[in-house]
Amino acid sequence: MLLWLLLHVVFSGEQFPRWLQTVLYVLCQHAPMDKSGDEVSVVLMLVLLLLQSIRRLIECLFISVFSNGVIHLVQYCFGVCYYILLGLTILCQKTFTENKAYSLSDLYEQVGWNHIMGSAIFLWGFCHQYRCHAILANLRKNKSGEVVTWSHSIPYGDWFEHVSCPNYLAELVIYLGMGLVFGGLNFTWWLVVMYVLFSHALEAVLCHEFYVKKFESYPKHRKAFIPLIF
Repeated sequence: MLLWLLLHVVFSGEQFPRWLQTVLYVLCQHAPMDKSGDEVSVVLMLVLLLLQSIRRLIECLFISVFSNGVIHLVQYCFGVCYYILLGLTILCQKTFTENKAYSLSDLYEQVGWNHIMGSAIFLWGFCHQYRCHAILANLRKNKSGEVVTWSHSIPYGDWFEHVSCPNYLAELVIYLGMGLVFGGLNFTWWLVVMYVLFSHALEAVLCHEFYVKKFESYPKHRKAFIPLIF
């Protein structure tokens, strides 16, 4: 919805709905905003975030095989609110108060090296995260795709050859790529990257310790989160 509203504002020159203006004012009144001339960064960031959200939804519904345990309602609500706030954070990085309508050619003229490189890094992490989630899911399926077990096994292939939690590493790569879309100079987005780094690093260490304790034959060269580092 945020992407649709943004595209409407960019191409029509109209303002955001009053309720969204109020939300952005409350959330962004102290945030540094870019000046005119970088509308394509905000549009591209929301497109990438939408792609990531759709892919994760598809994985959760049709690919991943989860254990019998359930997450707490608070964790579920946090996950939903996180992606909503992430989209609002992106909108906070640009003011749209000029009532100026842009064309596709106007946005194309704004495209720079950072948009191309950032999108490429995003897609690199995007593809590897999908592969890693598919590998994890296949550990619990037979060749026909039927779920045959909920037990844990040692995953192999792709970035699993280097770290225990390559899906977390790929998530970090995705956010780094999105940070480059903003030119690598957006302080607010780097705070988001730091949150992803530390939260995923903690989860990766706990997961790595679980693998090491459970499997005596677990590859000793594998690190938890960052290849060759930890």
